Amino acid sequence: MTSNNLELTQLNTEKSLYLASTLFPHEEWMPHGERIFVAKSRLYRSHKEQAKLYREIADVRILTGRGSVAYFLPERFDGEEIARNEEPHSMHADTVIDGVIVEIKTVSGNRATLGKSFRRGYKQGRSLLRKHLITAEHSVFLRVFTPFSADSVRAKIAGELKNSTDKGCCICYFEAAEELYFWTYDELRAIIGK
Repeated sequence: MTSNNLELTQLNTEKSLYLASTLFPHEEWMPHGERIFVAKSRLYRSHKEQAKLYREIADVRILTGRGSVAYFLPERFDGEEIARNEEPHSMHADTVIDGVIVEIKTVSGNRATLGKSFRRGYKQGRSLLRKHLITAEHSVFLRVFTPFSADSVRAKIAGELKNSTDKGCCICYFEAAEELYFWTYDELRAIIGK
């Protein structure tokens, strides 16, 4: 790694730790591979929850392999479990990556599934910020297994952002093509002229 990359990684680590610790000040962060940290409370969950965590870690390695730093957040607020029967926007995002709240979604269905996955991830990031009364960016990371074109996905996500004003980006990894895209919400909203 070059000196600039090391400095950027250190900055991303500091920003991510700061935000994760602001959101969950009593949490302990455990290293889990290179540039990945997991809330200690998430490590001692059911087998089902552990399987979900390991899938999400595999998804995030796409980004950490390129120098990003990820902190996996707890799945509770202030010692209380999140009720599974609550609306999706009542739940919260999975991670802080490079100082930004990021919800991770895997998409393997049609365009409607893509839109629903993005909407849910967007609401989960926004919900976490509102719950903690923090103004910050929130993003959605989509790992897309369906062979959609980048233009098709970009247009669909742009439509989902109509009438929104939040800052952040859609990070999209196309599994079949092994291509990674970053589209800011502002860039996406510009497509639909809103």
